[in-house]
Amino acid sequence: MGFDPWDAAFVADPYPAYRELREQGRAVWWGATGQWLVPHYADVSALLRDRRLGRTYLHRFSHEEFGREAPPPEHEPFHVLNGNGLLDLEDPAHARVRRLVAKAFTPRTVERLVPAVQRLAHGLVERLLADGGGDLLATVAEPLPVAVIAELLGVPEADRGLLRPWSADICGMFELRPDEETARRAVRASVEFSAYLRGLIAERRTRPGEDLISGLIAAHDEEGRLSEQEMISTCVLLLNAGHEATVNTTVNGWWALFRNPAELAALRENRDPEKLSTAVDELMRYDTPLQMFERWVLDDIRIGDTEIPRGAEVALLFGSANRDPARFDEPDALDLVRADNPHLSFGAGIHYCLGAPLARRELEASFGALLADGVPPLRLVEEPRWRDGYVIRGLEQLLVEF
Repeated sequence: MGFDPWDAAFVADPYPAYRELREQGRAVWWGATGQWLVPHYADVSALLRDRRLGRTYLHRFSHEEFGREAPPPEHEPFHVLNGNGLLDLEDPAHARVRRLVAKAFTPRTVERLVPAVQRLAHGLVERLLADGGGDLLATVAEPLPVAVIAELLGVPEADRGLLRPWSADICGMFELRPDEETARRAVRASVEFSAYLRGLIAERRTRPGEDLISGLIAAHDEEGRLSEQEMISTCVLLLNAGHEATVNTTVNGWWALFRNPAELAALRENRDPEKLSTAVDELMRYDTPLQMFERWVLDDIRIGDTEIPRGAEVALLFGSANRDPARFDEPDALDLVRADNPHLSFGAGIHYCLGAPLARRELEASFGALLADGVPPLRLVEEPRWRDGYVIRGLEQLLVEF
């Protein structure tokens, strides 16, 4: 079986195909989407830091100059929202926005949230325990990051049910070749979410609080302040990136633990904070929640023997890089005490995930609550199925019992 993101068997286990790709070379042309696949750790890591590549090209070229078609006008609300977020900005705009966001989203902000994160995690696990089990994804994995981001942004509890559907619809556009219905849902969610946040920002301007939106409004330096659109795009990115990665790391991680019972038993025996943190990193490496990260080639580059011209697109295969034997000893083995583990699941370079410290805290709280004293061991009820979608890869559900 080769590389085929639309094949259910490949999505369920892409790692044999990645081994084949790594044997084929350092850059492999894939005609289905007109991209160069980059499967090796050293190349993925280097290219994430290479400023000859970019998440966008519009800071240097028009669509016509770059040899690409402009997106349809009806998709504009999605592209305005996405294009003003940190993930898709390039310098100098990226440096300015990240500097201002970092003034509000500080380590102290994350640490202040930790008690709430732990309280929320234990409450969700108690609910699962009271029910005798259920769908770990719907009961614990999904509600936790949504509640944490809502707490961070200051979204009223009554409105928090809006966030997950908006996030899911917007993230549909990050898959390969999204269809028109996916695009329509993403545009609608972009319009609705933006309007909601615009109202929240207006309210915080008159009545600031301790939340991140108030912090973003107040953040300034000698170059000025964030625009309203930049604040909106930042808030949406925090939800989308933080939510999808955390949910999928949780359920994909538990599925990996169930398939490696000796590792699970060892973690249950020794789950001090340092061991739990090391285990979370290994689960992120072993079954990466974001499998592919795309970049535009802004200036000609060379990968091995392959010349790749300006205007091309490369697909950096995080899932393959994190299983590359040139970087990781026994990469296909789950080793929860792996000490040397510079996985790329949070990215690298200027686009390294700003929310990584918060994501780690959420994951440590979630796994810690499910492994805590007094919580009986979890058991898998049935083998799970994988959702459609490869770039953001996760399970449909994970049915468990105690």
